[in-house]
Amino acid sequence: MHQEEHKGALWTKSFISLTLCSFLLFLNLQMLLSSFPAYVKNQFQAGDLQVSLVTSVFAISAILTRFLTAALLKKYSRNVLIFTGLIIAAVTTGIYVFAGSVGTLLIMRAGYGVGFGIASTILPTLVSQIIPLRRMGEGIGYFGLSSSLAMSIGPMIGLNVMKQSGFGTLTIIGTVTVIVILPILILTRSIPRATRINNGEGAAKVVSRENLKGGTSNPISRTPFNRKLLFPALLNMVLSITYSGLLSFIALFGEFVHLEQVGLFFLFNAVTIIIIRPISGRVFDRRGHAAVLIPAALLVVVSMTVLSFAATLPMLVVSALLYGLGFGAIQPTIQAWMLRTSSPEQYGAANSMFYNSTDFGVAIGAIILGAIASATNYAQMYLYSAGFMVLFIVLYLSIYLLSRYKNKGKTEADFPPRL
Repeated sequence: MHQEEHKGALWTKSFISLTLCSFLLFLNLQMLLSSFPAYVKNQFQAGDLQVSLVTSVFAISAILTRFLTAALLKKYSRNVLIFTGLIIAAVTTGIYVFAGSVGTLLIMRAGYGVGFGIASTILPTLVSQIIPLRRMGEGIGYFGLSSSLAMSIGPMIGLNVMKQSGFGTLTIIGTVTVIVILPILILTRSIPRATRINNGEGAAKVVSRENLKGGTSNPISRTPFNRKLLFPALLNMVLSITYSGLLSFIALFGEFVHLEQVGLFFLFNAVTIIIIRPISGRVFDRRGHAAVLIPAALLVVVSMTVLSFAATLPMLVVSALLYGLGFGAIQPTIQAWMLRTSSPEQYGAANSMFYNSTDFGVAIGAIILGAIASATNYAQMYLYSAGFMVLFIVLYLSIYLLSRYKNKGKTEADFPPRL
């Protein structure tokens, strides 16, 4: 680590470069994820079940890999793990076009899930360890812009490239996007030296000393598994179901309501995400997660409701702006909350669970909302998507009020309570 990173600074060279790397990794994911359904249907004349498997197989592979990576981080060099993950992700992206059947493509998607799972666990873990604990919400808010922006503009880029130049060109762009990460990490020396992280326990001790200089009043669990992570992960999964509905069905919704520029949803969504991320992080640091999650969840409810009735471009834009405000505030708050209630040696597991809950929500969301759309229509489906965020609010308020009752006079670090 550089000397500047010992003084409570947030905008260090390592922080900036790791945030850029995370953006490129998630951009690769989102560009291709949005284009796979059309490619698989057209290339292999696949049915709906086979199309859904392309997303589900990747998600399951990434989830399982993250659990494994969190354990491997305690024993092996992060340099070796992250470069291995990035190389696997780049290679599998580049060979998608050579798949001769859906079965072969599914194997490649599983391989990509392994590479992406490794890299997407280690990058935020490294960032978590260089952010001063007292600025965790703000730091994760800025870092989270990388994945949120990629989730917002990646689908738009992927769909446009697919339409203009074909899937082969898209895979080339995706491969280059991942490969560029390698020289960035090497040239900026953003990964801590091996002498400082010779094992998981040693790394945790170094980080713990640095973070404690920033000071924190929250008691942090040092057990191997922190059960307090389960509830925020559940909330993140519910939120991700709504994002899955956008990622999987927004193009089909556009056809249903005859909106040709429906892809602009992701562009305007990105605008408000950029605005709200740092603000929500500071609010979390000062006032806790309740001050962010409740109003942000209400914005998502309104956004999905407006989208379900959208028949004009202005209504689509309003929905996108509201969704960006809500989604862009909730995700970094939940991630910072999970990290704030974890000890430094648990950061790998906390980040793993956060991203796993996102992938799991996207995977089951595509299935659940797809079934709803088949039984009703795409407009009605987004009303049900709003209903999932109502469930989000009910769950949060129920557990929050129970926590206040059981832990009178205590801080949000005691939330949720042991049930």
